[in-house]
Amino acid sequence: MKMTLILLLGLLAPAMAAPPSYPDWAYAVPTPQNEAIAPKDDGTKFTLPGAAGPFTRGQTAGAGHTPPADWYPGDHPSMPKIIAAGDAARGITACTGCHYPNGKGRPQNANIAGLNADYLARQLREFKSGARRSAEPRKKNAQQMVDFAKAMTEAEIAEAAAYYASLPPTVPIKVVQTATVPQMRSQEGMWLPHESGAHEPIDMRIIETPADVDREQLRDPHAGFIAYVPRGTLAKGKRMATKLGCAGCHGEGLKGADAPGIAGRSPSYLARQLYDFQQGARHGEMAAAMQPIVARLSAADIVNLTAYAASLPVK
Repeated sequence: MKMTLILLLGLLAPAMAAPPSYPDWAYAVPTPQNEAIAPKDDGTKFTLPGAAGPFTRGQTAGAGHTPPADWYPGDHPSMPKIIAAGDAARGITACTGCHYPNGKGRPQNANIAGLNADYLARQLREFKSGARRSAEPRKKNAQQMVDFAKAMTEAEIAEAAAYYASLPPTVPIKVVQTATVPQMRSQEGMWLPHESGAHEPIDMRIIETPADVDREQLRDPHAGFIAYVPRGTLAKGKRMATKLGCAGCHGEGLKGADAPGIAGRSPSYLARQLYDFQQGARHGEMAAAMQPIVARLSAADIVNLTAYAASLPVK
């Protein structure tokens, strides 16, 4: 019986293994070995240069379904209620809790500032209909987006899309080609440097992390990110993007045309979307055009393409 079980597990192992294109670095799924716990709200109030406040950590995060703190209210137009406060009665978290008032977002969700309003509304409808989901079942906030979209009205979808589409591109990502990176821990899907300060080979992955961890822990919408990428990936990504004809849909400089602009956006987010298209987790209106393009992408291809896109200027 024991030998039979061993043989059975051996047969199952290849089927259970992740596909060779799986970009595990893009998900930063916390494990007992690498999880970093977010700082607790101990009542301390914090300030940022030239910002409103002071605010506690709980206020910056919108704890208890309260509206998240708005550090720089002069940065943006008046926010619709669904964006600024959500709706606790329907279990909808404020959009600013993840995407911030200026649309900057974080690597574990998305920078959505300046994307086309029709595109943004369509994505919410596809979350709602089931046409868009995550290929990674442990991606908890992807399921949250599905739940939020299902609870939103058509009017709320339209006003949320219009608001974020009206915003200018936000803080750029600094792309750094390197052979080594700091060892990282995952806090809710965002990589943070390990307190030991140790480094390790980057291998074939991208490590996206806050440029200033303390500022990002306070959800500073002006704080940026660094994307560490393997040496040589930008040149390889440029060649591949040209070969695949990415500009044909995403526009010159990948700034957007028929398809959304992907220049200067999170490589972690972009990698997850390529994988979702590849695995059939996204099968909405524009998925048919993407699926044959991504079908044969390897893990290295995904690193090269998303590193190159993230390095491009947004203007």
